[in-house]
Amino acid sequence: MKDENTLRFGALTDTCLHIRVYMQRLFADDTDWHTPWMERVLPNAVRIVEAHSAQTIFTRFIPAQEPGQSRGAWRRYYQKWESMTIGRLGPDMVELVPELARFVPPGRTIDKHVYSPWLERQLDDMLRGTKIDTLVVSGGETDVCVLATVLGAIDRGYRVVVATDALCSSSDETHDAMMTLYHNRYGQQVETVTTETILENWRTPT
Repeated sequence: MKDENTLRFGALTDTCLHIRVYMQRLFADDTDWHTPWMERVLPNAVRIVEAHSAQTIFTRFIPAQEPGQSRGAWRRYYQKWESMTIGRLGPDMVELVPELARFVPPGRTIDKHVYSPWLERQLDDMLRGTKIDTLVVSGGETDVCVLATVLGAIDRGYRVVVATDALCSSSDETHDAMMTLYHNRYGQQVETVTTETILENWRTPT
């Protein structure tokens, strides 16, 4: 594994943005999508957001309203996960967990209906024309929406820093597989470091 205490490409500056993926009630509460690790990594999530709340974007996954409203494979997906549609859950369940919701504003939110935050253009539009060239990525799940966020950022040429101890998943096996992938297959495009390393090396002008 790579050294999780070293940012290989230098310190983080005011050209850096934090993308916090999926820290919502529908994953934190007692639902069919409950992610047990979330509670464990939440303190590290709060540390990063608290230090850089104005440089944080929260992405929220918005399920279908009803199972039959989606198309293609997503229709089949919500037939299986009918309990996780908005009509069954209620709209409040898509909100950020309270520990992070208090940072909006100055933090911002982006809603999406698929795994990637890049396909619905809101994130691209928000970053276009800015000086942002580096993205710190944290959240859940490591092997689903975090992966989609990371790969989209790589394709767009961003420097990507993954906070290894601020990620969560429902599967130990695929989480570990993804960490191996980030470490070994994307070594020139993804830096995998601890929350402490990020905070020690991210300085923004006051």
